[in-house]
Amino acid sequence: MPSSDIPTSRPGNGRPSPAAIATVGLRKSYGDKTVLDGIDLHIPAGSVFALLGPNGAGKTTAVKILSTLITADGGQSQVAGHDIATSPDKVRAAIGVTGQFSAVDGLITGEENMLLMADLHHLSKREGRRVSAELLERFDLVDAAGKPAQSYSGGMKRRLDIAMTLVGNPRIIFLDEPTTGLDPRSRHNMWGIIRELVSDGVTVFLTTQYLDEADELADRIAVLDNGKIAAEGTADELKRLIPGGHVRLRFSDPAAYRSAASALHDVARDDEALTLQIPSDGSQRELRFILDRLDSAGIEADELTVHTPDLDDVFFALTSGSSSAQPKEAVR
Repeated sequence: MPSSDIPTSRPGNGRPSPAAIATVGLRKSYGDKTVLDGIDLHIPAGSVFALLGPNGAGKTTAVKILSTLITADGGQSQVAGHDIATSPDKVRAAIGVTGQFSAVDGLITGEENMLLMADLHHLSKREGRRVSAELLERFDLVDAAGKPAQSYSGGMKRRLDIAMTLVGNPRIIFLDEPTTGLDPRSRHNMWGIIRELVSDGVTVFLTTQYLDEADELADRIAVLDNGKIAAEGTADELKRLIPGGHVRLRFSDPAAYRSAASALHDVARDDEALTLQIPSDGSQRELRFILDRLDSAGIEADELTVHTPDLDDVFFALTSGSSSAQPKEAVR
């Protein structure tokens, strides 16, 4: 397939422009094990894309291919508008990669790690010191800059790792499970860093084991299972794929409770608690229908709550050997 077949996005002027990351039919196998089996991705610039999947699903393999660390067996991919097969050097010049395992050298100081990275990017000594100082300040590492990195906490090492990734001013960053092993406060600090990067126009390709992290950060999420994209969409779209969502109505007046049960269809009653549960995907259309039925009957509930499946439910339902729930057609 020619590279021109890679999907493009269209800015306001209507002219096509490459997505930050785009793949068509991406494939990779190791022996008789197919890890990626025809993956299509389209990731707009300045967004966070999260790739979820169980261990061994191929998340890290996808990152390694798109960052030119390994080659694909088939398909076409463009990163920053460059074909990863024919222009790997141009791809590398446009990206930064923070892997599962820190690239920080613990035997030298934080500042020396930064300056080493500046040398690798062929910055002059003056420019390297300027960029290093700015990033150490941005990531709140100035006080620890002169200490050996092996003395850093896990969160500090992760911040230094990302600071080193930013030395070359990449517009696309691959973060492969960046918060694994961090305590909750350090994870939240890392989320703030990621949001700040995106606000500056950086595109973030994120793999994570933490579903709340994808829910919190990602503009779009894809679930990878058995080498294929099982579903892709926003967090809310994915949650609506899974049955189990419902609207819960609570009443204090038994007469209003009975009237509502008669006015609404397909309800589950709890006569003791005076609550009704109506299956719903949580959409505005369904909520309006329920409220219109109540208004038409002159009934007012004391409390209305909407319950939707979370990303844990999505993950278990869409990945192998998990829930028997059958999702609706995947959002694309």
